[in-house]
Amino acid sequence: MLKKFCLLFASLAFALFTAFAAEKETNQPKDTADMKDKTIAVEEDIVTLTTPEGVIVIQLDSKAAPKHAANFKKLVKEGFYDGTTFHRVIPDFMIQGGDPLSKDQAKRAEHGTGGPGYTIPAEISKKHKRGSVAAARQGDQVNPKRESSGSQFYICVVDTTFLDGQYTVFGEVIEGMEVADKIVAKPRDTRDNPKEPVTIKAKLGRPKS
Repeated sequence: MLKKFCLLFASLAFALFTAFAAEKETNQPKDTADMKDKTIAVEEDIVTLTTPEGVIVIQLDSKAAPKHAANFKKLVKEGFYDGTTFHRVIPDFMIQGGDPLSKDQAKRAEHGTGGPGYTIPAEISKKHKRGSVAAARQGDQVNPKRESSGSQFYICVVDTTFLDGQYTVFGEVIEGMEVADKIVAKPRDTRDNPKEPVTIKAKLGRPKS
């Protein structure tokens, strides 16, 4: 009888240990994987813009504006923004860039009219705050669906609540707003184009320390 009891106890103990071990093995990798995935997603959604005035680091919002974030990353990977300029700067408002035509200073009158040849469906939800990164677009008269430009974007240097609900905000500046402040204060021509070109070089990820 005692022998049978000991065998039964040993079997139960082994079963409990096996279940506990299985639970640990199941949960631990899952938690680790989840954390790893979140870290990778955050880093993939970071873009660094290097300008003559310094570096601007942008955190894209793939949840609120997945199509815009994916398109911006695609263009950055392709080198689309390299050599473009912030072609429109208005103090107490914003700085705008991303037009491929701005690479040619001989065509300054055309700056702000170019793009990659397509638009992006509106993903309007976020508010315009200082540091918000949003997509430029054509006016409602010719663009009632408020679709965004395929490449042009702007960075708000102040809260611009009057734009809320009208344009897609797809990211925010997490480092370098002082650089945006320098750019917006540059001397400009009658078209609000900085007289001295403020060129952009874009890459995925954070700047090297």
